[in-house]
Amino acid sequence: MCAVLTSILAGGMYLAAQAPDASQVSINHPAIEYSTRSTTDAVAQLNKKIQDGQVKLAFDDRVGYLRGVLNALNVPTESQMLVYSPTSAQAEQISETSPRALYFNDTIAVGWVKGAEQLELTALDPQQGNVFWTLDQTPQERPQFTRSTRCLECHLSDSTNRVPGLLVMSMLPLSDNQNEYAQGWPVDHRTPIEDRWGGWYVTGTEVPARHLGNVQVYHAPKSYVRASTAPVLNSVSAKINAASYLTPYSDVVALLVLNHQAEMTDLVTRIGWEARVGSPRIREIAAEVVDYMLFVDEANLPGGVKGSSGFAEAFSAKGPRDSKGRSLRDLDLAHHLLRYPCSYMIYSEAFDALPANARDAVYSRLWEILSGNDKDQRYARLSAADRTAIVEILRETKKNLPSYFQTASR
Repeated sequence: MCAVLTSILAGGMYLAAQAPDASQVSINHPAIEYSTRSTTDAVAQLNKKIQDGQVKLAFDDRVGYLRGVLNALNVPTESQMLVYSPTSAQAEQISETSPRALYFNDTIAVGWVKGAEQLELTALDPQQGNVFWTLDQTPQERPQFTRSTRCLECHLSDSTNRVPGLLVMSMLPLSDNQNEYAQGWPVDHRTPIEDRWGGWYVTGTEVPARHLGNVQVYHAPKSYVRASTAPVLNSVSAKINAASYLTPYSDVVALLVLNHQAEMTDLVTRIGWEARVGSPRIREIAAEVVDYMLFVDEANLPGGVKGSSGFAEAFSAKGPRDSKGRSLRDLDLAHHLLRYPCSYMIYSEAFDALPANARDAVYSRLWEILSGNDKDQRYARLSAADRTAIVEILRETKKNLPSYFQTASR
């Protein structure tokens, strides 16, 4: 298996941004033991419940265990995204007319390919980071997920901050010219919209005019040519047999959220690993984590964005909310992803499970910026109103917040 959340470019080369000064922590370090230590991620827990007879996964002749797995792991079907660059281990079964379907929540991602022998999953373990799993698509009384380390061939690199992580890629169109190579790059919320989603379908009622999605990426007439405007799709029904999938959408808001979440997850894992091996760079890494958490370098959204699947409403409804009804999951979608620019991943078990020195370093740096003590012009895009709102929301919704966040004035 090569990955649930990837568009690694098979058969060629790709251009990838390097994580800044990401150090190499061995996955077999005694403080890590990634390959051998048992995990408590949601898939591992579901495995045990199936084995104990507490949960029975339904099998469907059309999609196999997909629907049963999504229900058991609380992954919304509204999160469906479709990627058609034929680049996973199941590449031979992926095409523009038969794209790979991806579904996710805050800690789980599930990949399904029509006719494939396996489901692919990744689950965020509070200690170990992302753990990769497969599930055979054959009816069994008690099906079991199998842990895979083969995915690390793609999902352990500079682009994942040197930890087993999530990786979302975008690629330019490629012709059949044997002298030309695939060109692509990792995507997160800092990537300009016009450079995102090459090899992905993008649906919505309001979508930026320029991006790389919805166009042919393999066997293109000419390599590296960008469309002047991206084709508009409210659904994928005109492109594929949508009845083969759980929904006819590849939602633009789901893509935006995933673009943020993948890198945020990797950064949290990285600082946790660095702390566990005794790295002296914890405060430096914490500064990177906080800058990303506060969307300091977020690329602007060019105009309003509105999805078509209901994902936005489902995502925002999860809260938690303060006494004024505000949530870090409130979406903006006019110029930025979030209404209050602080990552909702601060509520994750992985964040709470950080070693104390790593968690303290993140909180300390977060307060320096939100309190206004750091006057660097870099943080000028965080308005006083936004900083106040974030602090007030955290005070009421985040457990075990350091006492200095309770200071009456910022």
